[in-house]
Amino acid sequence: MSLQQILTGQIQKAVNELFAISIEKVEFQATRKEFEGDITMVVFPLVKVLKGNPVEIGTKIGNYLVEQVVEVEKFNVVAGFLNIVISDAFYANYFNSIKSNETFGFVNANANEKAVMVEYSSPNTNKPLHLGHIRNNLLGYSVAEIIKASGKKVYKTQIINDRGIHICKSMLAWQKFGNGQTPETTGLKGDKLVGNFYVEFDKAYKSEIKGLIAQGKTEEEAKKQAPLMLEAQEMLRKWEAGDEEVVTLWKTMNQWVYDGFAVTYKNLGVDFDSYYYESNTYLLGKDVVEEGLAKGVFFKKPDGSVWIDLTAEGLDEKLVLRSDGTSVYMTQDIGTAIQRVKDFPDVGGMVYTVGNEQDYHFKVLFLILKKLGFDWAQHLFHLSYGMVELPSGKMKSREGTVVDADDLMHEMTTTAQSISEELGKLDGYSEEEKAVLYKTIGLGALKYYMLKVDPKKTMMFNPEESVDFNGNTGPFIQYTYARIQSILRKADFEYKAVVVETIDLHEKEKELIKQIQLFPEVIQQAAENHSPALVANYTYDLVKEFNSFYQNVSILGEEDVNKKIFRVQLSYLVGNTIKNAFSLLGINVPERM
Repeated sequence: MSLQQILTGQIQKAVNELFAISIEKVEFQATRKEFEGDITMVVFPLVKVLKGNPVEIGTKIGNYLVEQVVEVEKFNVVAGFLNIVISDAFYANYFNSIKSNETFGFVNANANEKAVMVEYSSPNTNKPLHLGHIRNNLLGYSVAEIIKASGKKVYKTQIINDRGIHICKSMLAWQKFGNGQTPETTGLKGDKLVGNFYVEFDKAYKSEIKGLIAQGKTEEEAKKQAPLMLEAQEMLRKWEAGDEEVVTLWKTMNQWVYDGFAVTYKNLGVDFDSYYYESNTYLLGKDVVEEGLAKGVFFKKPDGSVWIDLTAEGLDEKLVLRSDGTSVYMTQDIGTAIQRVKDFPDVGGMVYTVGNEQDYHFKVLFLILKKLGFDWAQHLFHLSYGMVELPSGKMKSREGTVVDADDLMHEMTTTAQSISEELGKLDGYSEEEKAVLYKTIGLGALKYYMLKVDPKKTMMFNPEESVDFNGNTGPFIQYTYARIQSILRKADFEYKAVVVETIDLHEKEKELIKQIQLFPEVIQQAAENHSPALVANYTYDLVKEFNSFYQNVSILGEEDVNKKIFRVQLSYLVGNTIKNAFSLLGINVPERM
């Protein structure tokens, strides 16, 4: 049982006995550094109920806790805050109860609880993954791992946008300018090859527009009448009609892209349990619209188009079916969500990892699904995130100015290599070991830098800053983990199985155990808030606490055998907690650095 759970029960009991009232919850916070205490109860919520002096109320509860609760040693009250001092014995016992738990903080999935499906990545098959996709993938993967660690079954999925005019643009450009090129003949990853033709189309299309404007057309007329655009539209029409030649080319080029994506995903360290393709889902949802019309959820306008009126919810009217009977994105998303629950009947909620430009879309989607009466629609969440910007400005994929995901990962690895070589601590490493280490540090830097920022915020990504070995960075935390492994290698005695007798805790030891104790609650909060940043910044705080302990307390040089064993065990537990926390962020930790 955690300290908060113990104190909550005892404070509820105290309030009942002292003031004859029942309270449902107790509010705690960390004790401020300038006051003595290990945990602080916020008294103010009781003042409203008891109509009394907060200092008097806090003092009465504090006295009760000292008398009745063995873990509470003493207390002090500052204004409306009850600062509680916990005994060393509690922390020593707590430490002994968790030190051998390799998955401390993680909760096994409850078989009776509904699963959560997390969607992320969801790329287009006309270009490679870029910097924006990296933030999407890292967020989605990490949130899935965190929800899993919080005690729920999780399915990871994506929907691939493999149809539409933009896909036809790449196909048409390949036909016109490709000269039969393939990934094999060019040595290029398939997604890059196809992406190059998307850029080629844009260049040629702009040239045609320029020529038409020179002939006296307006820009709008030129865009519509450009031969390339008309050909791309005709290709799309043929694809929808099932033209054998077009469909064969579409399948071939899409497979090039999928093969390329697979390499990127593997290098990035993300995976999926299922895939959905828009070419299979774009007709879904039409039957649901018919059912919704019958129920009165939707209404039909005189032109035959179908809408939903959400003005009562502060939104507006939203189209779900065009007058010609064709669907819109909203229709597809309604159908796809329903299909997923059919495919995975134990799913009771979904998380959509999509940029904040789609905030309105998801508000509407979730409302529609609720109005259609699906119980799981109460548990839908849009993991909305801000764009990633670079010091050099925004990216444009049509113009080929995006930061390619593969190139960025390679750059991060190279940067990690140059910094590691400058530090010169790699004696005895084989070339293969060095290559693994550079990748571990480079990707760790990239992932941590992306995930330590609250998802909702737009972020500036600075590659050089992210690989700094000091401050709130991935390499700094990885270095601390490696330092701990070095301590464990040098410990020439059995430390794991030994039960240390009760010892007086050093202040730094106590602070470290207090920080470790927070880990299970951090996982639950991160899952609830869909925020890997909570796990990232918790890990940084833990590492800072360990480094303060390391600098102020002798570990292997300690003469008292019990203290030495305890400190090595404590170091081991910190290392394991760092490793587990980083696994939730998809980051590996090196044994040596």
